[in-house]
Amino acid sequence: MGSGLRPGDVVEVLPAAEILATLDADACTDGLPFMPEMLPFVGRRFTVSAVASKVCDTMRTGTGNRRLHDTVYLDDLRCDGSAHDGCQAGCLIMWRESWLRRVGPDAEAAGEADASPAELETRSRAATTREPGVYRCQATELTAASEPFPAGDRGRKYLREVQVGNVGTGRFLRVLARVVGRKLGRTLGLLKDVPIASPGPPAAAESLDLQPGDLVRVKSKREIAEFVDETGHNRGLSFDWEMVPHCGQTYRVKDRVQRIIDENTGTMIEMKRDCVILEGVACSGDLSEGRWFCPRAIYPYWREAWLRRVEDGGRPSTEG
Repeated sequence: MGSGLRPGDVVEVLPAAEILATLDADACTDGLPFMPEMLPFVGRRFTVSAVASKVCDTMRTGTGNRRLHDTVYLDDLRCDGSAHDGCQAGCLIMWRESWLRRVGPDAEAAGEADASPAELETRSRAATTREPGVYRCQATELTAASEPFPAGDRGRKYLREVQVGNVGTGRFLRVLARVVGRKLGRTLGLLKDVPIASPGPPAAAESLDLQPGDLVRVKSKREIAEFVDETGHNRGLSFDWEMVPHCGQTYRVKDRVQRIIDENTGTMIEMKRDCVILEGVACSGDLSEGRWFCPRAIYPYWREAWLRRVEDGGRPSTEG
């Protein structure tokens, strides 16, 4: 049973021996794996950033959302893929409350007795693959670690985000107004399913060969329309609603994405075309149809055709 953690609570990741005691043979607690990428955080303190009571379902189950229990996110701790052959998805790490202890501001730091969690590392590394070429991680095991919402819980699951402290009343009302507005717009035929689309295939674009640290400006919706098809895709990559607010804004390239694990199959996807992620740009959950308020903060993937390299004059602007 969890301890009812809320955003803002300070916690300490338990020593390796105590975490190990909660894990099964597959290095899971209630279906959620403890991954080797989490080992550097053992014994350290962090702040709860969100309660993972409702997360978007990116698997092919068609549920839109999944319900978790006794699970939280800490600060912006993300998987670096080091134990999964360099997967660059950069997923936020989920933490079972049984792996954490709540601490007060004046509590003493943990000792050094558990500085070498060899057994925890051995078990967690052994569970990173299902078979050769098929990986296991928190993303691939999300269905096993969660459950569908009851059929009659459609509205309550969003209200619960306010109750657990993830969402303030003002934000909740703004998103609720957006939901109503979108449904009305679709009913009247004034709103499409995708934010940007154009007839015919996307136009060819010059390669920018973007690298981490490069400064770029996201093109306007009108400019991006030239580089998507009628479904809002460019060579298999979609420009979705969560990306629209970033049009006209300037960011640095965080990484050039070349490989990610397919959450549905566990196999590695090798990116054959340009794909980058941008610093400070993650899914808010406020614009995601049917997945409102999801706290997973997944990185959107950007085609270079949707970006323009700008002269590096210092700190990037995020004003449109």
